[in-house]
Amino acid sequence: MGKAWIPPVARTLSLVSQTEGVENFHEATNSDKGVILLAPHIGHWELFALYLCNKLDATFMYQPTKLERMDGLIKKARGRAGLNLVPTNRKGVSQLLSRLNKGGLVGVLPDQVPATEGGEYALFFGQPAFTMTLASKLAYRTGARVFFGFSLRLPNAAGFKIIVKEADAAIYSHDLIRSTTAVNQMVEQCVAIEISQYQWEYKRFRRQPNEVKFY
Repeated sequence: MGKAWIPPVARTLSLVSQTEGVENFHEATNSDKGVILLAPHIGHWELFALYLCNKLDATFMYQPTKLERMDGLIKKARGRAGLNLVPTNRKGVSQLLSRLNKGGLVGVLPDQVPATEGGEYALFFGQPAFTMTLASKLAYRTGARVFFGFSLRLPNAAGFKIIVKEADAAIYSHDLIRSTTAVNQMVEQCVAIEISQYQWEYKRFRRQPNEVKFY
């Protein structure tokens, strides 16, 4: 995280030695249609956003921290590449919707556990996981193109590989269960590329139906 936040942007971006699917993503951002970028907790997601959205007018959701100085550092660090941060609340959602309707680029971390009113249970690696509906609703309402991506840590200190994939068509469904299941399946595909680099300690399954204890 420090490597992404503290050094000059050029030095941080130089850590990326390989890319896959980036051209297709940038082609989408150059159109008049909105783009939703979903970045699961895989590899170095701070570097991923910094690299992929460098010099683009992008709006990302983030969870403000109660530590004022830390919150200021986060905003300053992530804003260096042009990222605009909005909070994970109704106001922030409204700003995302506005940006998409104007053909803008927005970013969301799709594997965060949402508040009760913002999620549905959908399978993730065969296990029920309380899954955010935000990305699904934004995609359905705006018709924005949806991409998934992450920054893979390469072996032997060879740097990082940026991988971007366009979403499955099921994500655009009006059926929230079908759409959120498709979101989870896309995250699974990304995780499967290097399963050890997923942030499993985030406790993705901590909310279960009927209050069953998973951990």
